[in-house]
Amino acid sequence: MDGVFAAGPSGPGADRPPSRRDASVGGARKVLGFVLAAALASGIAAPAAAQRSEPLPKQLEGVGIEEHPGAQVPVDLEFTAEDGTPVRLSRYISGTRPVILTLNYYRCPMLCTLLLNGLVDGLKALAWTPGKDFEVVTLSIDPLETPALAMLKKESYISEFGRPAAAAGWHFLTGKEKNIRALADSVGFSYRYDEERQQYAHAAGIFLLTPHGRVARVLYGVTFEPRTLKLALTEAGNGKVGSTADQVLLYCYHYDANAGRYVVAASNIMRLGGAATALVVGIWLAAAWRRGTRPHAHARPEPHGPAVG
Repeated sequence: MDGVFAAGPSGPGADRPPSRRDASVGGARKVLGFVLAAALASGIAAPAAAQRSEPLPKQLEGVGIEEHPGAQVPVDLEFTAEDGTPVRLSRYISGTRPVILTLNYYRCPMLCTLLLNGLVDGLKALAWTPGKDFEVVTLSIDPLETPALAMLKKESYISEFGRPAAAAGWHFLTGKEKNIRALADSVGFSYRYDEERQQYAHAAGIFLLTPHGRVARVLYGVTFEPRTLKLALTEAGNGKVGSTADQVLLYCYHYDANAGRYVVAASNIMRLGGAATALVVGIWLAAAWRRGTRPHAHARPEPHGPAVG
């Protein structure tokens, strides 16, 4: 099961989190093995794999994502911000903006790094910025990781993102085991720690939360198409983010869990087209009626005065 787990570094430099491009270490075989194992654990593997009767490897038992659409996350949970300040989730989930929640751990040299890299790449293509249009909360699932490590990770990703202003809206948290588990359970994220390997097994996905902290959408994988991110944020924002055009675009698309992205909703487009046609016809008929009721300027006036006989 090489590559299924993400081991923490040891020896000199162990406190330094892996850089963004360290994910390539281990080669393509390790990456493929890791992503496939996560897909199997989260129930999104190919249909052929789903039909196999063999049980999952012991290391992957109890690992995956069980979607809880509409579930309320406990916003009163307390964690520690990257600067060492105790914070409650309600500081970031305040009813103002939608939230992207990621559950990772900072010493993970493989899957977590791939996921956060993919999230940065997807967000770069959006005109929206964390802290202004939405919030991003990244929480370590390892209760032994420290705020100092979280700060190093934050600095690395904000630098890679290339927008210093995003530092105000992307939060890297650590916390106690009890609170971490409570948040993970609320969104259906199951993970486990292997004592023998000293590694975490977990699936790959991000959670889109409404401004008040309800689960609106789960996006799986380690790459996130910009349009999918934009539509998911628009959907989660309940009208608080995105233009009128974005809202109309969302109406024309629906999320396909099998494809992992938003696809054209033909029925919605037909309804929208029918409404537009009815509106145009209505405007044309109203204009025609107004023209028909106006007196014609070239009409000859009726003669007035006594008739000559």
